[in-house]
Amino acid sequence: MNDDVIAIIVTYNRKELLKESIEALLQQTYKNFDILVIDNASTDGTYETISSYIDNNQIKYQNTGANLGGAGGFQFGIKKAVNDGYEKLWIMDDDTIPTPSALEELMNADHILNGEYGFLCSHVEWKDGNPCAMNVPNVSNEWINNTQLIQEGLLRVKQCSFVSCFFTKDSVKRVGLPIKEFFVWGDDAEYTKRLSDYLPSYFVSKSIVVHKMHSNIPTDISQDHPDRLFRYQFSYRNMYYVNKQQGNKLSMLLYYYGVFLDTKKILKSKQSGKWKKLKIMYKSVRKGKKFHPQIEYIDK
Repeated sequence: MNDDVIAIIVTYNRKELLKESIEALLQQTYKNFDILVIDNASTDGTYETISSYIDNNQIKYQNTGANLGGAGGFQFGIKKAVNDGYEKLWIMDDDTIPTPSALEELMNADHILNGEYGFLCSHVEWKDGNPCAMNVPNVSNEWINNTQLIQEGLLRVKQCSFVSCFFTKDSVKRVGLPIKEFFVWGDDAEYTKRLSDYLPSYFVSKSIVVHKMHSNIPTDISQDHPDRLFRYQFSYRNMYYVNKQQGNKLSMLLYYYGVFLDTKKILKSKQSGKWKKLKIMYKSVRKGKKFHPQIEYIDK
């Protein structure tokens, strides 16, 4: 075990991107860490593609046996890492390509903060060097209380994506694990909100990763390809839960206003399949009202 730090990559049927991500991790300037690949039962030859890396004691591989989605994969990996004794966890998708100093800068921030934080997150760029629209952290209203850290490149935030998110075993034991029932969508927003409610959390501007998404356009059900519509059966359901957990009427009003705006965009869209999209969206909203997943905790 290297310095009690582990990078966790959740993958599913993207063997070439996974290989690129592993290569980038092996080029990190901070060397004392292990790598854990959580494979959601890929069928594209993922294991065979990375088997030569697994021979290296630094890289571990675990097949979940089924496609648990991103949420289930991260819960699986985080639980395994904590139970294996790692103190610090760095999680990412398989299309996350860290720049060489990404982990070193996170560790520098960990040192500056004396380990007292809910989570740390990297600056996520798209392939062209611009900020990745899907991975912009949610700045905390309390950032003004920590302005002395801005000169260190740290900005207080309250939510981030799982594209390069860093936290400690102690935080996991305190707030529990990500909710596997989310499957995809919103699990990162829900989990990082729990972490930042526990302790102040920070955007680390000097830690940079590249997110190799197909495009740098925010998801939009009115414009999305028919093959990708299945994800929206989870999105509105999960975000209903996330907004309800905020515990205020304004949050739910904003949720319903978002549904209203998406309805208008679908109806005005020139794409086909309008009624199918509306059906998926409203069915997902209805499911949200009955969605009451339980947070799983690791025994302390």
